[in-house]
Formats: sequence, structure tokens, C-alpha cells
Amino acid sequence: MTEGAAVGDDGFDPIDDVQGEPEGQGQPVPVAEATAVDTHCHLFLIDGEAGTVVEDARAAGVGRMICVGIDLPTSRRSLELAESFRGVFAAAGVHPHKASEFDRAAGAGIEELLGDPLVVGVGETGLDYYRKLSPAEDQRRAFRTHIALAREIDKPLVVHVREAWDDAMAILAAERAERVVLHCFTGNRGLAEEATRRGYFLSFAGNVTYPGAGAIREAAAAAAEGHVVVETDSPFLTPQPIRGSANVPANVFHTLGTVAEARGVTVPDMTARATRAAFAAFPLLR
Repeated sequence: MTEGAAVGDDGFDPIDDVQGEPEGQGQPVPVAEATAVDTHCHLFLIDGEAGTVVEDARAAGVGRMICVGIDLPTSRRSLELAESFRGVFAAAGVHPHKASEFDRAAGAGIEELLGDPLVVGVGETGLDYYRKLSPAEDQRRAFRTHIALAREIDKPLVVHVREAWDDAMAILAAERAERVVLHCFTGNRGLAEEATRRGYFLSFAGNVTYPGAGAIREAAAAAAEGHVVVETDSPFLTPQPIRGSANVPANVFHTLGTVAEARGVTVPDMTARATRAAFAAFPLLR
């Protein structure tokens, strides 16, 4: 989760009573249907019925969505949504803003969720030295624990980094993190090249469309082929053409368009490439 101008800075008000008609109980979507993958969204924070949001996304051509938890309760809610709606999967973890709450009980709860095949990733975790809503040492401790969990269960790590690139990259290397998705990538060209050299995946969100985001677009252009995925981080980071409204997974095509332009390919081509990369980053999406 990254703060976005459209819905406020913190956005830690999960909707506890989202309702919608269950469809398919988490049945896998045929690959042919998955014209795009939103690798990072927070359905539990989006106003309105989750079922409607998911249906709108599928109608727009988004075959899969990963609903990412920010603490133990929302990680549980993400799994509930994945169990309820076709094409929705979950990730379980504790956001760096909540790292001070990542105690033994929370760790045990996250580890239990990670045993479910619909939970396709560990996180989001990482470091955020901009807001500093948890002390840096608590963030680093929680981050290392998430890396260990990801290595133990062999699931990809979903990493949030804000104004903490040096520490984040050093910890990932020291802890031998192997399957890494850098969510809402905001690093520069050099970081993109180093990250993909390590085999990490870079996930670009709606902020890549912003007028002042030239450095992010340069990073998108520089990332190694096969290591670029896209996300909405909805309801945050609404793409530039529709800023002023809350973001939803259906809007991922705005991001795909900007990334396609940066990489010099067509939108259909970029969509196919990003979808293939998402399957590689999150094997359980299949």
C-alpha cells in the first residue's frame, strides 16, 4: 500500500462489511481470460461492494487480482475475498507502518494464512522511512522475519520501499531473499537495473503516469525483459487521466499504457508481457 492523493495519506480504515455474491469460490481463471493482472490492490479499502469491483475489473479485461493485506485482520479479509470471488488471490503480511504490531501472535497468524494456496505472496512488508509510523528497527525486524517466512514456504515476497532503498536492498541481499516483487517501484534507472540483475520483479503503479514521474518511467524502460509487472495499489495512486477519484483494479490499463510507451511497445504487447511476468512472479496465480 502506498499513500495516494485521491483518498488521503494513511488509508488504514479497512471496510469490514464488504459484501458481494460469491462466484466460483476461488476457482482458477483460465489463462486465456487473464488479459491483465493487477498484482497489488486492497479490495478491503475500496468503497462499495467487492463483488461489483471485481466484476468491473473482469469486464475491463483484468483476469486476476492480488488483494494484499497490511496487517493480520486485513490479511484474513484478503483470503476471505479470494475464497469468494473468481480471479481474486491474496497476499498476507504486515505493512511497515504496522511493524510495531508484528508480535509473536501476529507472526503465527500470518504464517498460518500463508499455508493456503490462494495466498500467493508474503506481504506487503518492507521499509518506509518517510512516514515512520513504526520505528525503523521494528520495521527492519519485521522485514527480516517476512523474508525468512517467504524463503521457508517458497512464496514470493511483496516489498514496500519508501525513502529506504539503501537499507531495503542491503537487507534483501543479506537475508538471501530469492523471490522478490518490489511493489509500486519508485527507484531510479540504476536501482531498476540492479534489482532486475538480482532477479527481482518490478511492479509499476498509477504514479508512473504522473507528469513528474519521469525517473520512474526511465526505470520502467530500463528494467530487464520479463521482470516488469503492473498494479493499481487501489484505492490509492489513481492514474493521471482519472485523478480525483478512488482507484480500482479496472484502471490498471492506464498504467499498462504508460509502461508500454516507456518500453516502446504496444499496449496489447505490454499487457501480454506483464501477464507472463506476473505468472512467473506469482506461480500460484495459475
